[in-house]
Amino acid sequence: MSRTPSAFAAEEERRVLSIRPVLAPVHRKYGSHPHQVYDMWPAEDPDAPVVMLLHGGYWRYDRMHLTPFAAHLAQHGLTTILPGFRRSGGAGGYPATFDDIALAVDTITDGRPFVLAGHCSGGHLALWAGARALLPEDSPWYTTRLPSAVLGLAPLTDLRATIRDDLSDGAGVQLLGGADQVEARLPLVDPLTILRDKGSTGVRTVVLHGEVDEEVPLDQFSDYAAVHHDAELVTLPGIGHYTLIEPGSKASVAVIDTLKRLSAPQP
Repeated sequence: MSRTPSAFAAEEERRVLSIRPVLAPVHRKYGSHPHQVYDMWPAEDPDAPVVMLLHGGYWRYDRMHLTPFAAHLAQHGLTTILPGFRRSGGAGGYPATFDDIALAVDTITDGRPFVLAGHCSGGHLALWAGARALLPEDSPWYTTRLPSAVLGLAPLTDLRATIRDDLSDGAGVQLLGGADQVEARLPLVDPLTILRDKGSTGVRTVVLHGEVDEEVPLDQFSDYAAVHHDAELVTLPGIGHYTLIEPGSKASVAVIDTLKRLSAPQP
């Protein structure tokens, strides 16, 4: 679907995506493939809460645009991990992208509790990872060892709708490996499809989005909340798609507050 963004949305996208990348103080591997690497920004407190952050870009682009926000989270007391993974259009797509997310989520924190967060298509991957206990037990991605909580930042929640609306020029079809693969693969990798008739992942989940997001149709957020009955849906007035990951923005304050709330032990 071709879209003509408003002047507000175009300026927001340009402003946020032009922020200079920030080099991480820690860079490590979590697997043998060159894309199975991660950056980490430790908070000053060694016992600080841990956040794993999954980048957007419609499963195609790399993580560099999210490095400023990852560094910003660390400056605000959250040890932040930003993994790379195999991506559509190259070595990734189904199943490799999901293999990498599962491996990263299962191994990088070495059993330490963490909040899994993601923006846009990274939000899709975060919501999917939080729903892996609902997959068939014979799936290679099935597990009951899940993140402590999940935060979707303007996430793509519904791959069927993403494909129907042709978001980002066929990104959903490309992720799934072609139109002929969609129906068979949706039940394994689409958060909304996985949750339908289940009601809950059992993981504390928040979907946070801007009221004037022009990148992801707003129905994707409300439709997800309709099937994930105990998910929390938060709408930020006057906020678009990219300001959520802009260091120092009003929206970033809400993101940090939500991450700290989700990191706190349950009563």
